Amino acid sequence: MNRLNFFLPLAIFISIIIFLIFALGRDPNHIPSSMLNRPVPSFSLSVLGDEDNFKDNKIFVGKPALLNIWATWCFSCRIEHPYLYKLSSQGVRIVGLNYKDNTLKAKKWLNDKKDPYIFSLIDQEGKFAIDLGVFGAPETYMIDSDGIIRYKHVGIIDDLVWRKSLLPIWKNLE
Repeated sequence: MNRLNFFLPLAIFISIIIFLIFALGRDPNHIPSSMLNRPVPSFSLSVLGDEDNFKDNKIFVGKPALLNIWATWCFSCRIEHPYLYKLSSQGVRIVGLNYKDNTLKAKKWLNDKKDPYIFSLIDQEGKFAIDLGVFGAPETYMIDSDGIIRYKHVGIIDDLVWRKSLLPIWKNLE
C-alpha cells in the first residue's frame, strides 16, 4: 500500500508533464478546418450596399482572394480592420463576409472606417458561415484562383501575422 501511495502521485505528475510538453508546442490559433483543399461551398448571398446584387462561389475563380469574416459587434474586427485596409491598398483582393450583423450598422462601419473589401457578402443567418466551418469573427480564408480553400486563419491579422504566417502562403497562391 505504501508503494501505491508513492507511485500514484508520481504517475499523475509525469502524465501532466507529458501533456504540457505536447500542448505548449501547439499554436492556440490553429483550428483545423475540414474545408481545407476543398472548393468554397456553393452560396447565393446579397452584397452589402447593393442588396439586389447576388453573388455565388464563382467569384473566387480566376484570382486568389482572402475571405474575411467580420461584424460590427466583433471587437477584434475593429483592431484588424485598418490592417485589412492596408493590405487591400497594396493589391490584396479581399472579400468580406458580414456575419450575423445589422446591415445598417455594417454599411455605416464601412463608410466610417474605409472599406477594404471588393464587396462584402451578407450572411445574417450564418448559414454560409456554418458551411465554411466558421467558429466566430474574425476568421480569414485564403482561396486560390481555382476557388479552393488553402488556409484558414482564426483571429486578428496584423503585420506580424501577415509577414510570418500568411504572406508565404499568399505568395504561393499568386
